[in-house]
Amino acid sequence: MSTETQKRTYRKRARAQAEEETRLRITEAIMNLHEEVGPALTTVSGIADKAGVQRATVYRYFPDVEAQVAACSAHWLSLNPPPDPARWMEIADPDERLRAALTDLYGWYERTESTVTKLYRDAPLVPPIQARMEERGAAMQYMAEQLVAGRGLRGAHRDRVLAAIGHALAFGTWLSLVREQGLANDQAAELMVAMAAAA
Repeated sequence: MSTETQKRTYRKRARAQAEEETRLRITEAIMNLHEEVGPALTTVSGIADKAGVQRATVYRYFPDVEAQVAACSAHWLSLNPPPDPARWMEIADPDERLRAALTDLYGWYERTESTVTKLYRDAPLVPPIQARMEERGAAMQYMAEQLVAGRGLRGAHRDRVLAAIGHALAFGTWLSLVREQGLANDQAAELMVAMAAAA
């Protein structure tokens, strides 16, 4: 490889690295603003200021809100991975399985409360956030279906327990029990396990 070719290769690598660093800086600026003020109040000017770039640079990397939300969501989830349901499904006893799920989930809610609260608040105002929250709702419904398995229930009885479990999994339920009613995470989880059993 000639010296000139080596120089060109080095310049390309350096440019690619600089672009990746700029993309990450902008992504983290979006994520931080979503955490601080919420998606609805996040502006391109605010992103540019926080990232230390020009507005045009933000648009070059993320031309619209969908691109901003996609990058932010992927980065945020990589830093705040939700609990893995596979571990719960290895637990045979349905009440123990639900207890493990709620313990993990409520811990995650506590760690991510500030951002998740703003996501729910702003979802109706930001279509890409709304779409992701709807996907999350569908995933939570599927999770409830998995957690009701093994209880030997049918018909209206199963529907009632499924509703109880779905309610127990909801962020709003955790918020009410822990933040408004003052329960600890484990107390809230035990209460919801008892509710599902009583249903």
